[in-house]
Amino acid sequence: MGGPDPFLLDAYSQAVSGVVERAGPSVAAVRVQGRPTDRDAALGSGSGFLFTPDGYLLTNSHVVRAGASDRAAATARRHHVSLSDGRDFAARWVGDDPDTDLAVLYIDGVSQGMLASLPLGRSATLKRGEIAIAIGNPLGFEHTVTAGIVSALGRSMRAGTGRLIPDVIQTDAALNPGNSGGPLLNSRGEVIGVNTAIIRGAQSISFAVAIDIAAWVIPQLLQHGRVRRGYLGVAGMTASLDRRIVLALGLAQTHAVRVSAVEPDSPAARSGLHEGDWVVGIDGVVIDSVDRLHQTLDASRVHKDCVLKVLRGGVGGQPLYLSVRPSEALK
Repeated sequence: MGGPDPFLLDAYSQAVSGVVERAGPSVAAVRVQGRPTDRDAALGSGSGFLFTPDGYLLTNSHVVRAGASDRAAATARRHHVSLSDGRDFAARWVGDDPDTDLAVLYIDGVSQGMLASLPLGRSATLKRGEIAIAIGNPLGFEHTVTAGIVSALGRSMRAGTGRLIPDVIQTDAALNPGNSGGPLLNSRGEVIGVNTAIIRGAQSISFAVAIDIAAWVIPQLLQHGRVRRGYLGVAGMTASLDRRIVLALGLAQTHAVRVSAVEPDSPAARSGLHEGDWVVGIDGVVIDSVDRLHQTLDASRVHKDCVLKVLRGGVGGQPLYLSVRPSEALK
Protein backbone atom coordinates (compact mmCIF):
# COMPACT_ATOMS: atom_id res chain seq x y z
CA MET A 1 0.00 0.00 0.00
CA GLY A 2 1.19 3.49 -0.80
CA GLY A 3 1.30 6.50 1.49
CA PRO A 4 -1.57 8.92 2.04
CA ASP A 5 -2.88 10.67 -1.02
CA PRO A 6 -1.36 14.19 -0.92
CA PHE A 7 -4.42 15.61 -2.62
CA LEU A 8 -6.52 14.61 0.39
CA LEU A 9 -4.32 16.44 2.83
CA ASP A 10 -4.82 20.17 3.14
CA ALA A 11 -1.96 22.54 3.93
CA TYR A 12 -2.76 22.57 7.64
CA SER A 13 -2.68 18.79 7.94
CA GLN A 14 0.55 18.57 6.00
CA ALA A 15 2.16 21.20 8.22
CA VAL A 16 1.13 19.44 11.41
CA SER A 17 2.02 15.94 10.28
CA GLY A 18 5.38 17.12 8.97
CA VAL A 19 6.27 18.74 12.29
CA VAL A 20 5.18 15.65 14.22
CA GLU A 21 7.29 13.36 12.05
CA ARG A 22 10.39 15.50 12.56
CA ALA A 23 9.85 16.34 16.22
CA GLY A 24 8.51 13.04 17.56
CA PRO A 25 11.90 11.33 18.10
CA SER A 26 13.01 14.21 20.33
CA VAL A 27 10.02 14.14 22.69
CA ALA A 28 10.34 12.02 25.82
CA ALA A 29 8.16 10.66 28.57
CA VAL A 30 9.63 11.58 31.95
CA ARG A 31 9.08 9.35 34.98
CA VAL A 32 10.05 10.13 38.56
CA GLN A 33 10.62 7.39 41.12
CA GLY A 34 11.66 7.33 44.74
CA ARG A 35 14.50 5.38 46.23
CA PRO A 36 14.57 1.64 45.44
CA THR A 37 13.56 0.90 49.03
CA ASP A 38 10.41 3.02 48.80
CA ARG A 39 7.22 0.99 48.99
CA ASP A 40 5.59 3.05 46.24
CA ALA A 41 8.44 4.06 43.95
CA ALA A 42 6.35 5.78 41.23
CA LEU A 43 5.98 9.44 42.20
CA GLY A 44 5.03 11.27 39.03
CA SER A 45 5.37 11.61 35.30
CA GLY A 46 5.28 14.18 32.54
CA SER A 47 6.91 15.11 29.27
CA GLY A 48 10.13 16.67 28.09
CA PHE A 49 12.20 17.19 24.95
CA LEU A 50 15.83 16.99 23.92
CA PHE A 51 17.36 20.32 22.97
CA THR A 52 20.89 19.03 22.32
CA PRO A 53 21.98 15.86 20.47
CA ASP A 54 24.18 14.78 23.39
CA GLY A 55 21.37 14.26 25.86
CA TYR A 56 20.22 17.47 27.54
CA LEU A 57 16.46 17.51 28.06
CA LEU A 58 14.14 20.38 29.04
CA THR A 59 11.00 19.82 31.11
CA ASN A 60 9.04 21.42 33.97
CA SER A 61 10.36 21.90 37.48
CA HIS A 62 7.11 20.56 38.93
CA VAL A 63 7.56 17.39 36.87
CA VAL A 64 11.08 16.58 38.10
CA ARG A 65 10.28 17.55 41.69
CA ALA A 66 7.05 15.53 41.75
CA GLY A 67 5.85 17.13 44.95
CA ALA A 68 9.22 17.26 46.73
CA SER A 69 9.31 20.10 49.23
CA ASP A 70 12.92 21.08 48.58
CA ARG A 71 15.76 20.64 46.11
CA ALA A 72 17.61 18.07 48.20
CA ALA A 73 14.60 15.76 48.30
CA ALA A 74 14.03 16.21 44.56
CA THR A 75 17.61 15.46 43.54
CA ALA A 76 17.57 12.27 45.61
CA ARG A 77 14.87 10.81 43.39
CA ARG A 78 15.44 8.72 40.27
CA HIS A 79 14.50 10.13 36.87
CA HIS A 80 13.92 8.11 33.71
CA VAL A 81 13.08 9.15 30.16
CA SER A 82 11.57 7.07 27.35
CA LEU A 83 11.75 7.96 23.66
CA SER A 84 9.30 7.13 20.88
CA ASP A 85 11.56 4.38 19.53
CA GLY A 86 11.22 2.47 22.80
CA ARG A 87 14.61 3.32 24.28
CA ASP A 88 14.60 3.98 28.01
CA PHE A 89 17.34 5.87 29.85
CA ALA A 90 18.26 6.91 33.36
CA ALA A 91 18.50 10.69 33.57
CA ARG A 92 20.70 12.81 35.81
CA TRP A 93 19.49 15.97 37.52
CA VAL A 94 21.19 19.11 36.14
CA GLY A 95 19.14 21.89 37.70
CA ASP A 96 15.75 23.50 37.97
CA ASP A 97 14.09 26.86 38.49
CA PRO A 98 10.72 26.67 40.26
CA ASP A 99 10.14 30.39 39.61
CA THR A 100 9.80 29.73 35.87
CA ASP A 101 8.77 26.07 36.25
CA LEU A 102 11.68 24.85 34.10
CA ALA A 103 14.21 22.05 34.65
CA VAL A 104 17.05 20.34 32.78
CA LEU A 105 17.91 16.63 32.93
CA TYR A 106 20.81 14.84 31.26
CA ILE A 107 20.65 11.36 29.71
CA ASP A 108 23.69 9.38 30.79
CA GLY A 109 25.59 6.90 28.66
CA VAL A 110 24.75 8.27 25.21
CA SER A 111 27.41 8.88 22.57
CA GLN A 112 27.82 12.40 21.21
CA GLY A 113 25.23 13.20 18.56
CA MET A 114 23.30 9.94 18.92
CA LEU A 115 19.99 11.59 19.85
CA ALA A 116 17.58 13.69 17.83
CA SER A 117 17.05 17.18 19.26
CA LEU A 118 14.67 20.04 18.62
CA PRO A 119 15.72 23.54 17.51
CA LEU A 120 14.68 26.42 19.76
CA GLY A 121 12.75 29.17 18.01
CA ARG A 122 11.89 32.70 19.10
CA SER A 123 8.76 33.53 21.04
CA ALA A 124 9.29 37.29 20.69
CA THR A 125 8.32 37.13 17.02
CA LEU A 126 5.13 35.09 17.51
CA LYS A 127 1.78 36.40 16.35
CA ARG A 128 -1.68 35.46 17.47
CA GLY A 129 -3.27 32.96 15.12
CA GLU A 130 -0.06 31.09 14.30
CA ILE A 131 -0.18 27.30 14.36
CA ALA A 132 0.73 25.77 17.72
CA ILE A 133 1.46 22.04 17.98
CA ALA A 134 1.84 20.24 21.32
CA ILE A 135 3.43 16.81 21.72
CA GLY A 136 3.44 15.03 25.05
CA ASN A 137 2.26 12.16 27.18
CA PRO A 138 -1.16 13.11 28.57
CA LEU A 139 -2.73 10.72 31.06
CA GLY A 140 -0.03 8.14 30.32
CA PHE A 141 -0.69 7.97 26.55
CA GLU A 142 2.76 8.46 25.09
CA HIS A 143 3.53 10.80 22.20
CA THR A 144 0.06 12.27 21.78
CA VAL A 145 -0.32 15.21 19.39
CA THR A 146 -2.73 18.13 19.64
CA ALA A 147 -2.77 21.23 17.49
CA GLY A 148 -4.37 24.65 17.50
CA ILE A 149 -3.30 28.25 17.38
CA VAL A 150 -1.53 30.81 19.52
CA SER A 151 -4.54 32.39 21.24
CA ALA A 152 -2.81 35.19 23.15
CA LEU A 153 0.65 36.51 23.97
CA GLY A 154 2.15 38.35 26.91
CA ARG A 155 0.09 36.55 29.52
CA SER A 156 1.48 35.99 33.00
CA MET A 157 0.80 33.35 35.62
CA ARG A 158 1.94 32.39 39.08
CA ALA A 159 4.54 29.71 39.53
CA GLY A 160 4.20 27.35 42.47
CA THR A 161 6.61 29.63 44.37
CA GLY A 162 4.23 32.58 44.05
CA ARG A 163 6.44 34.51 41.65
CA LEU A 164 5.05 35.75 38.37
CA ILE A 165 6.15 34.02 35.15
CA PRO A 166 6.09 36.73 32.44
CA ASP A 167 5.40 36.42 28.70
CA VAL A 168 3.39 33.21 28.92
CA ILE A 169 1.86 31.88 25.68
CA GLN A 170 -1.83 31.00 25.68
CA THR A 171 -2.91 28.35 23.20
CA ASP A 172 -6.01 26.32 22.42
CA ALA A 173 -3.99 23.16 21.70
CA ALA A 174 -5.62 20.69 24.11
CA LEU A 175 -3.42 19.72 27.05
CA ASN A 176 -4.00 17.25 29.86
CA PRO A 177 -2.05 16.10 32.92
CA GLY A 178 1.13 14.52 31.58
CA ASN A 179 1.63 17.11 28.82
CA SER A 180 3.60 19.24 31.28
CA GLY A 181 7.16 19.78 30.08
CA GLY A 182 6.47 18.86 26.46
CA PRO A 183 7.24 21.20 23.56
CA LEU A 184 4.91 23.69 21.93
CA LEU A 185 6.04 23.94 18.31
CA ASN A 186 5.45 26.24 15.37
CA SER A 187 4.81 25.14 11.80
CA ARG A 188 8.59 24.99 11.14
CA GLY A 189 9.11 22.48 13.94
CA GLU A 190 10.84 24.98 16.24
CA VAL A 191 10.08 25.03 19.95
CA ILE A 192 8.23 28.22 20.88
CA GLY A 193 7.20 27.24 24.40
CA VAL A 194 7.28 24.63 27.15
CA ASN A 195 3.79 23.40 28.03
CA THR A 196 3.18 23.94 31.70
CA ALA A 197 -0.44 24.46 32.75
CA ILE A 198 -4.10 24.05 31.95
CA ILE A 199 -7.17 25.67 33.47
CA ARG A 200 -9.29 22.85 34.80
CA GLY A 201 -12.92 23.11 33.77
CA ALA A 202 -12.18 25.60 31.00
CA GLN A 203 -12.31 24.70 27.33
CA SER A 204 -9.22 25.13 25.16
CA ILE A 205 -7.18 27.32 27.52
CA SER A 206 -3.62 26.11 28.01
CA PHE A 207 -0.36 27.84 28.78
CA ALA A 208 3.31 27.46 27.88
CA VAL A 209 6.42 29.18 29.21
CA ALA A 210 7.83 31.20 26.31
CA ILE A 211 11.00 29.72 24.82
CA ASP A 212 12.78 33.09 25.13
CA ILE A 213 12.40 32.75 28.91
CA ALA A 214 13.75 29.19 28.67
CA ALA A 215 16.70 30.38 26.58
CA TRP A 216 17.59 32.74 29.45
CA VAL A 217 17.16 30.05 32.11
CA ILE A 218 18.95 27.12 30.41
CA PRO A 219 22.54 28.50 30.51
CA GLN A 220 22.19 29.31 34.20
CA LEU A 221 20.91 25.81 34.98
CA LEU A 222 23.80 24.29 33.04
CA GLN A 223 26.35 26.49 34.83
CA HIS A 224 24.94 26.80 38.36
CA GLY A 225 22.12 24.25 38.63
CA ARG A 226 19.78 27.11 39.48
CA VAL A 227 18.93 30.65 38.41
CA ARG A 228 20.82 33.25 40.40
CA ARG A 229 18.64 36.05 41.75
CA GLY A 230 19.22 38.96 44.06
CA TYR A 231 18.01 39.04 47.66
CA LEU A 232 17.20 42.18 49.65
CA GLY A 233 15.53 40.77 52.75
CA VAL A 234 12.27 42.69 52.67
CA ALA A 235 8.61 41.79 52.75
CA GLY A 236 6.25 44.11 50.94
CA MET A 237 3.14 44.52 48.89
CA THR A 238 2.11 46.32 45.74
CA ALA A 239 0.06 49.38 46.74
CA SER A 240 -1.27 52.61 45.22
CA LEU A 241 0.73 55.77 45.76
CA ASP A 242 -1.00 58.87 47.08
CA ARG A 243 -2.00 60.86 44.01
CA ARG A 244 -0.70 64.04 45.61
CA ILE A 245 2.75 62.50 45.95
CA VAL A 246 2.69 61.30 42.34
CA LEU A 247 1.85 64.81 41.13
CA ALA A 248 4.23 66.62 43.48
CA LEU A 249 7.22 64.48 42.49
CA GLY A 250 6.27 64.02 38.83
CA LEU A 251 6.41 60.24 39.11
CA ALA A 252 5.67 58.12 36.05
CA GLN A 253 3.94 55.46 38.15
CA THR A 254 0.85 55.13 40.28
CA HIS A 255 1.96 52.08 42.29
CA ALA A 256 5.06 51.04 44.23
CA VAL A 257 6.19 48.46 46.79
CA ARG A 258 5.27 49.34 50.37
CA VAL A 259 7.75 47.71 52.77
CA SER A 260 5.99 45.78 55.53
CA ALA A 261 9.07 44.19 57.15
CA VAL A 262 12.87 44.28 56.92
CA GLU A 263 14.87 41.25 58.01
CA PRO A 264 17.63 41.98 60.54
CA ASP A 265 21.18 42.08 59.14
CA SER A 266 19.87 41.78 55.57
CA PRO A 267 21.09 43.87 52.62
CA ALA A 268 17.95 46.01 52.98
CA ALA A 269 18.56 46.55 56.70
CA ARG A 270 22.19 47.52 56.11
CA SER A 271 21.09 49.99 53.44
CA GLY A 272 18.86 51.83 55.90
CA LEU A 273 15.52 50.74 54.45
CA HIS A 274 12.70 50.95 57.01
CA GLU A 275 9.31 49.38 57.49
CA GLY A 276 6.74 51.73 55.96
CA ASP A 277 9.08 52.96 53.21
CA TRP A 278 7.99 52.87 49.57
CA VAL A 279 10.40 51.41 47.01
CA VAL A 280 9.74 53.22 43.72
CA GLY A 281 12.89 52.40 41.78
CA ILE A 282 16.20 50.57 41.60
CA ASP A 283 19.10 51.71 39.40
CA GLY A 284 16.75 53.95 37.45
CA VAL A 285 14.23 51.14 36.78
CA VAL A 286 10.67 52.00 37.85
CA ILE A 287 9.42 49.58 40.54
CA ASP A 288 5.62 49.59 40.43
CA SER A 289 4.95 46.11 41.83
CA VAL A 290 6.46 43.28 43.83
CA ASP A 291 6.70 41.30 40.60
CA ARG A 292 8.70 44.07 38.94
CA LEU A 293 11.08 44.12 41.91
CA HIS A 294 11.56 40.35 41.62
CA GLN A 295 12.25 40.60 37.89
CA THR A 296 14.73 43.44 38.38
CA LEU A 297 16.71 41.59 41.04
CA ASP A 298 18.35 39.25 38.53
CA ALA A 299 21.87 37.81 38.49
CA SER A 300 23.33 41.09 37.18
CA ARG A 301 22.64 42.71 40.57
CA VAL A 302 23.93 39.95 42.85
CA HIS A 303 26.79 41.29 45.00
CA LYS A 304 26.76 44.57 43.03
CA ASP A 305 26.19 48.06 44.44
CA CYS A 306 22.71 49.26 43.48
CA VAL A 307 20.70 52.38 44.26
CA LEU A 308 17.21 52.16 45.72
CA LYS A 309 14.87 55.08 45.15
CA VAL A 310 12.69 55.29 48.27
CA LEU A 311 9.85 57.47 49.51
CA ARG A 312 9.59 58.04 53.25
CA GLY A 313 7.01 60.22 54.97
CA GLY A 314 4.03 62.03 53.44
CA VAL A 315 3.43 64.69 50.81
CA GLY A 316 6.32 67.10 50.43
CA GLY A 317 9.08 64.62 51.21
CA GLN A 318 11.79 64.16 48.62
CA PRO A 319 12.98 60.72 47.46
CA LEU A 320 15.82 59.06 49.33
CA TYR A 321 18.56 57.24 47.44
CA LEU A 322 19.95 54.29 49.40
CA SER A 323 22.97 52.22 48.42
CA VAL A 324 22.33 48.49 48.67
CA ARG A 325 24.27 45.38 47.68
CA PRO A 326 21.86 42.44 47.10
CA SER A 327 23.12 39.05 48.15
CA GLU A 328 22.19 35.85 46.33
CA ALA A 329 18.81 34.28 47.02
CA LEU A 330 19.26 30.67 48.09
CA LYS A 331 16.60 27.96 47.75
